[in-house]
Amino acid sequence: MTLSAPACPPARGLLKDKTVVVTAAAGTGIGYSAALRAAEEGARLLISDFHERRLEEAADRIAEATGSRPQTVICDVTRQADVDALRDAALAGLGAVDVLINNAGLGGEVPVVDMTDDQWSRVLDVTLTSVMRMTRAFLPGMYARGGGAIVNNASVLGWRAQKGQAHYAAAKAGVMAFTRCSALEAAEHGVRINAVAPSIAMHPFLAKVTTQEQLDRLAAQEAFGRPAEVWEVANVMIFLASDLASYMTGEVLSVSSQRA
Repeated sequence: MTLSAPACPPARGLLKDKTVVVTAAAGTGIGYSAALRAAEEGARLLISDFHERRLEEAADRIAEATGSRPQTVICDVTRQADVDALRDAALAGLGAVDVLINNAGLGGEVPVVDMTDDQWSRVLDVTLTSVMRMTRAFLPGMYARGGGAIVNNASVLGWRAQKGQAHYAAAKAGVMAFTRCSALEAAEHGVRINAVAPSIAMHPFLAKVTTQEQLDRLAAQEAFGRPAEVWEVANVMIFLASDLASYMTGEVLSVSSQRA
């Protein structure tokens, strides 16, 4: 049986007066939803992406929904110079960064025997190495202030197997391991680092890179018989970013219905 998604719960001011940076926030996927939810919860916001037009459109939609337009910065997370420029713009525009949401990722489906070095390297660079670059760039400022929170976007594929996803699964498993290890270092400075691991959340980019047959099969395996709404994943990110999760660090929360 397929159950419908409930309505998104009302905002409670969980990030009131906090400053938040979200990567890969263009479009209508998890990053955009996390940015919108952060703004709804009272955050001062900067969003980034490498696609300028879609990023500005996302900022316009957030402004229409919340009455406050976020700062925008074009950033290719595979380029250290872009990451450093994003950090500098965030510090200049927001004064300091309380929360960093690392959402950038790249998937695709290809069997190992057909996978090229470029396909492997590109997915790991966008999905895993970018998390390290962003964390490395933003942690010193958080250390200096004695606090902050980082939320990474992993995937249940970091735990379980799926054909054609070796590069993506390896990258997401790496995000999980990086989250746990970096969290121990950051804890000494009062900074928390956690991750979410969605099973399947429907958004246009996923539909573009995955066959409908595969999407239907994955959704049917979920306990509710449907994929997550992107805001259902974003809400867990916002929880981890907020003071409600003050004792949690190094954790990877599965956002799934028995598919972890």
